Amino acid sequence: MFDVVVIGGGVVGACILRTLTRYDLKVCLVEKQADVSMGASRANSGVVHAGYDAMPGTLKAKFNVEGNRLMPVWAKELNVKYKNNGSLVVAFCDEDLETLHDLKARGEKNGVPGLEIISKERLFELEPNICKTAVGALYAPTGGIVCPYGLTVAAIGNAMDNGAGLLTNFEVASVDRTADGFTLISTNGQTVQARLVINAAGYNAGRVASAFGDDTVKIGGRKGEYILLDRESEGFVTRTLFCTPSKKGKGVLVLPTVDGNILLGPTATEVSDEDTTTTKDGLEEIITKAKTVCDNIPLYNAITSFSGIRAYSDRHDFIIEESAFIKGLINVAGIESPGLTSAPAIAEYVVNQLIARHFELKENKNYSPYREKDSFFMGLCDEDKNTLIKKNPQFGRIVCRCEQITEGEIVRAIHQNPPATTVDGVKRRLRAGMGRCQGGFCQPYITQILARELNKDLTEIEKSGLKSNLIVGDTK
Repeated sequence: MFDVVVIGGGVVGACILRTLTRYDLKVCLVEKQADVSMGASRANSGVVHAGYDAMPGTLKAKFNVEGNRLMPVWAKELNVKYKNNGSLVVAFCDEDLETLHDLKARGEKNGVPGLEIISKERLFELEPNICKTAVGALYAPTGGIVCPYGLTVAAIGNAMDNGAGLLTNFEVASVDRTADGFTLISTNGQTVQARLVINAAGYNAGRVASAFGDDTVKIGGRKGEYILLDRESEGFVTRTLFCTPSKKGKGVLVLPTVDGNILLGPTATEVSDEDTTTTKDGLEEIITKAKTVCDNIPLYNAITSFSGIRAYSDRHDFIIEESAFIKGLINVAGIESPGLTSAPAIAEYVVNQLIARHFELKENKNYSPYREKDSFFMGLCDEDKNTLIKKNPQFGRIVCRCEQITEGEIVRAIHQNPPATTVDGVKRRLRAGMGRCQGGFCQPYITQILARELNKDLTEIEKSGLKSNLIVGDTK
């Protein structure tokens, strides 16, 4: 019997789980996929929003600004890549400039510091590749970028190091009430008992709430497609570039990632399922809109495209509350943008306000907030590299040449918390396979290492779970 079970291994569930382990509680996270960070936290722009966009008085506004303040602290403790690169909302006409003044006033009401409307001349000094039709911008110096899946994996890993449990391939199918809580039953027959449950299931949060008997959580989905440019384009832009929002939407972003790539997107297409395929129309829309933001985008450096499903609620705000119908069920749902930014602050609120109503929160005296980097070898000096190779020759073998990832790091990722058990799981932790060749050279070697370390046959190794086997049998 767990005190608290968190449903959903995205960034919100991850941050809640980590915050729970600060206290003397028995906690566990269940995730329906083969690995954590497989939903919106996998396919995310990684923007740490400043907080000028959300309407004052909403949960979005409250947790965005607080999450922006907490993010560098969390990133430092968890050794996750984060940059305070600032953001710009670019205006292209007088009407846009009026909107910028409204956004500035809104942001100041939300408590966002340092907002400034800058001239066309200042804008081009900051970002020379902005379209020449730009007339000014709102500059938000507290804006940033973070690795979304890196933050998710690290938060869950840190929580597990502090005693939390993790069950993957656990999709909640039904729930039984017990005298002192709930029994969660998965589609494959596994069961978990909990006194209290936090529903942070993203796009599936409405379905999960219904399994408990709460039909008030209404969740929709929007698919967002992206195009990623190779790190050869690093420096094309250095800040996060937004279009001025209009009745037609916010347009697409042009921004750097913490790893030096350039990211274009996302689109926003209403969906009724979890189809994350990319489309010709979607990619053409990204290119067309991105060209209205920047001139001479180096699209010849595009190395991949991807998409994710963003959940939203019919309340047009975050849902963070204990169910009015099911005591002991806390719904954390509809966490759309700025959900990534808000996640640490949401976690603090859920644990210290909602969980505290049910448990006396006693400090976990053995809690440590720190986690080592997942990929680290290439950052060492030559002397330290040679010393490590003498101790473990696996660090002397480069497996992913694009990202310079060693066999030693891959083996470490397979066995540390949370363990990487798929090829994509290794990729999310180390970037092995995220370079220009997109795994064309290293994937076979990573597959072999996974099979060896997990004591499995090569035919059992999956790309991303759900029977995505890479090898089906022998040819000879």
